[in-house]
Amino acid sequence: MELKYNNLKNKTMKKIMNWVLAATLVCSATAFMTGCKEAKANEDNPAQAVKSEELIRTSQSWDGVELPDYLQGRPELVAVKYEFPAGQKLGWHHHPVMNYGILVQGELTIIGQDGKEKVVHEGEAVVEMVNTIHHGENRGTKPVILYMFYLSQKDMPLAVQHPEIPLD
Repeated sequence: MELKYNNLKNKTMKKIMNWVLAATLVCSATAFMTGCKEAKANEDNPAQAVKSEELIRTSQSWDGVELPDYLQGRPELVAVKYEFPAGQKLGWHHHPVMNYGILVQGELTIIGQDGKEKVVHEGEAVVEMVNTIHHGENRGTKPVILYMFYLSQKDMPLAVQHPEIPLD
């Protein structure tokens, strides 16, 4: 009697295990297919996709001058947000370190001491002059918002002002 009970118990357990295995396979397949559909939906929906666009790649500043070699020693990276009101002029200055940025609003005119000008438009990247005196002006009607990124070192100034040079 006990042998019959064990055989019945084993057969019941095998059936249960088969059902559990089948259910697991069905659920796994469903989850896999759903995941694939979601991944495909993200491919089909550009709003869901990650996009990247290289804005600039150069070894020259905006005026065509080759950038200097990197400084020796430990780097200090600095990010600065600048806001220039409409009509504002920034004084003459130079940067002892390499820097570049993205203009996110407005239009900025950069003027070199030699008179050469560069107009940077909304959405554009710009690589600034290094060790060359220049200044910037917002000649537009709305504020300029500019994000700049400096490749500096500890205690090094990002810009050196030249108040001895008058603005026109």
